[in-house]
This record gives sequence, C-alpha cells and structure tokens, in this order.
Amino acid sequence: MKFICYPKCTTCKRAEDYLKGQEISFTKRDIKEENPNFAELEAWYKVSGLPLKRFFNTSGLKYKELSLKDKLPHMTEIEQLKLLATDGMLVKRPILVSDKFVLVGFKEKEWEEKLDQK
Repeated sequence: MKFICYPKCTTCKRAEDYLKGQEISFTKRDIKEENPNFAELEAWYKVSGLPLKRFFNTSGLKYKELSLKDKLPHMTEIEQLKLLATDGMLVKRPILVSDKFVLVGFKEKEWEEKLDQK
C-alpha cells in the first residue's frame, strides 16, 4: 500500500501511527516533495468512489488563496484533476492507496473497516 502524507500534518501522523499499530506495511510518500500526478489522481478518484471535491484540502491556505470554493463548481473534472496535480498542498491527506480501495483523509473507523482490522 502507498501512504501519501504531509509529515508536519497531525492527522497524517495519527494515521501513520494507526497503520504501524495494526502492523500494516506501507510505502510512505511526502505529498509536498512528490505531488501526485494527473494519472495517479485520476485513477485514485475512480477507485475511491468519492466525489472529486473530497480530494481537495478545503481547509488549506492554498485552497483559500485560490478561492476554490467558488471556482470548483464551474470547473470540469479534468480541470480539477489538473489543478490538484500542480500542488500537493491542494490535495487532502493522508491518502491510503491499495489495489482494491483508496482512502482519503483519516477516519479510524473507515480505515478499520477497509483494512479488516477489528
């Protein structure tokens, strides 16, 4: 599994601690140093089954600076994915990617269900 995170993010740290506590192996990737590209984001979006807006870090400074709350509803999915691919700080994190699912943001109960950990 891939664990895409921002090391300074407390939610990402909690998610990483959770994975380690469950003894789940993963490859860690810093979203700021290695931003997900368009193809990755598009694939993750399709597998996740989530609305594309869930992939945006709506509480981030960059999201607010670009006034994306007002702009996103008028953008196509392709435009939104291209925008996400420009800056890792626009992307909601952490993201956990497996062959079967993609989890965006950390909600322990949701992760527990998907990872079959009780």
